[in-house]
Amino acid sequence: MQQRALPRRRWLHAAGAAALAALAPLAARAEPVWGAATSSPVDTPPAALKPGQWIWAGDQAAAGPMVMVVSLSEQRAYLYRNGLLEAATTVSSGKPGHRTPTGVFTILQKDRHHHSSLYDNAPMPYQERLTWDGIALHAGGLPGYPESHGCIHLPTAFAQRLFAATTLGMTVVVAAQGQAPQAVAHPSMLAPVNARGAADTAAVTPLGPDEDSRWQPERAADGPVSLVLSSRDQRLVVLRGGVEIGRARIALRSAAAWTGTHALVVQSVAPGGMPQWVLLGVPGHESEAGVALRPEAIDNVRLAPAFAVQLLPLLAPGSVLVATDQSILAHTTGARQRVLDALPPP
Repeated sequence: MQQRALPRRRWLHAAGAAALAALAPLAARAEPVWGAATSSPVDTPPAALKPGQWIWAGDQAAAGPMVMVVSLSEQRAYLYRNGLLEAATTVSSGKPGHRTPTGVFTILQKDRHHHSSLYDNAPMPYQERLTWDGIALHAGGLPGYPESHGCIHLPTAFAQRLFAATTLGMTVVVAAQGQAPQAVAHPSMLAPVNARGAADTAAVTPLGPDEDSRWQPERAADGPVSLVLSSRDQRLVVLRGGVEIGRARIALRSAAAWTGTHALVVQSVAPGGMPQWVLLGVPGHESEAGVALRPEAIDNVRLAPAFAVQLLPLLAPGSVLVATDQSILAHTTGARQRVLDALPPP
């Protein structure tokens, strides 16, 4: 028996319903997106970031120890690699009744497509677990104040980069004003803690009035070498494996030669031990990628010869320098306080 053809209108309706039914599972699986899609310029002070904004100046594939410091007081998080600030972002932590715990944690588990087992199967993309009772880093809402159920919400694009860069066991320090030293509760360009989460006192101890430099290579026997130069503070700080091993006063012939924040890497070392620097194309300075540092920019920096003699042999291809007109000196009362108020997870 031959079937009657459906009238055209009914056929279109049936086809449309079938298409919608096919798309329904896809719609159900669609993840919300939170925050800015791209990094703010690296010259942006972290304190100037608006809810959902973030900065990423580093390379996800770069080597070296990493540590993240989350400041509940500021509702910001700071990611350090080799002791230098690589990224910063706004966050949203636990609301009253669901406070985010403070302490030293490690990344226990990673799940790209995680969904909550407690809150209506809510999507928690790029989840990085800090505790087995539900506290984690993940992409989530960022209204500009604490509104989570205890987790630390991140912008989606930032969470994606972080997920790609981190490894299991990486340290995450969660701190709050009054429960940690100022340098930890309000981080700056230099990491206030080491890769294990312990406060790095050398990183927040300024040079004394009679000190032109400090050189302590025994603090870290090996690891990638990083430098940060602040034209505002007239300081150069040297880190190895994320641990500060030296700092020195510098003199600049012209501070205008170092405006903004720029990243450089040693491309090669010339005969005689002088490094050849090239600029990296960080956000806000993308056009600088691959440009060789001008000799006059190097000559603009005056460093004590005794310090330079110690430093130059450590510089090798891949060593990184961050030059900035922002301050890197810690502003602290010097009062001793508990570093953290919670024990690390077992």
